[in-house]
Amino acid sequence: MVEAAKARGYTVTLFNRGKTRPHLFPDIEKLHGDRDPNKGDGLKALAGRAWDAVIDNSGYVPRIVKASAELLAPNVQQYVFISSLSAYASHTTPGADETAPVATMADPTVETMGKDFENYGPLKALCEQAAEAAMPGRVTRVRPGFIVGPEDPTDRFTYWPARVERGGEVLAPGTPLDPIQIIDVRDLAAWLVAVVEARTTGIFNATGPGEPLTMGGLLDTCKAALGSGANARFTWVSAKFLEKPGGEPVDLPIWAPAEGETQAFHLRSTERARKAGLTFRAVQETVKDTLSWWKTLPPERQAKPRAGLSPEREAELLRAWRAQPKSAGKLPQ
Repeated sequence: MVEAAKARGYTVTLFNRGKTRPHLFPDIEKLHGDRDPNKGDGLKALAGRAWDAVIDNSGYVPRIVKASAELLAPNVQQYVFISSLSAYASHTTPGADETAPVATMADPTVETMGKDFENYGPLKALCEQAAEAAMPGRVTRVRPGFIVGPEDPTDRFTYWPARVERGGEVLAPGTPLDPIQIIDVRDLAAWLVAVVEARTTGIFNATGPGEPLTMGGLLDTCKAALGSGANARFTWVSAKFLEKPGGEPVDLPIWAPAEGETQAFHLRSTERARKAGLTFRAVQETVKDTLSWWKTLPPERQAKPRAGLSPEREAELLRAWRAQPKSAGKLPQ
């Protein structure tokens, strides 16, 4: 985000606690405090300051978003809030757009994500509403899907190109035709700057890529990006088998079962954002750049990805899958 704004010639100010990677961006202004006004110096560093626009990319609790939006309202023309596609109440309707109902909570004062992060989506929806209440008509609510690309600390997308590069038998979830939606962080950042330039407000689903993508297409793209030396082979394992084999959840990032409650999670309409200028680079470029960045990390970091299956867990699941009776609905290899 910072790089995209700087590339367009804007003066950027960062507000954070100053604890995580404080060495980044030594040439721009940094204000330190806390999003929570009840902690430390809170939002004091923002008081009395004016900016053309604010991009809030770390709002998770409505009370906290309300505090910053209300403080900034007199001195900011536009408030861009980064929400999530998880803010929607349902993920079962293919092509659902921004008019779809958002998730709700029985107790809107709850500020914890919940054991299974079940409150994440409803809290994001409430954060959107808090920002809009503070700055009516001046808020841009952006609902991204999976944000991917170089520098992604979650390793959710990175797991796949790194795993394909390692080669051998790869556990591929679901079916090759299961839909996938992702957006390269650089495409999202460039579009957010454009949204600020145009003073565009409203609600936008922000995910991609430019053409329909499937899980099979993603894995094939990873393999193609590696060139002729790639020897990965994909074994497709059904969503039903992967629910909780042995009573344990399976971490297969990015993918969501194309059935049941998540059947349309990766089928959101992005027409509104596209009309507002959102464009996408090729998935192969994202794969190559992500893998290039991954290889710059220390070996000990690469040895412990933060998402996906360990080699041992993957091998265990593949053995269990092959042991299934033929009537279990196996897919051809």
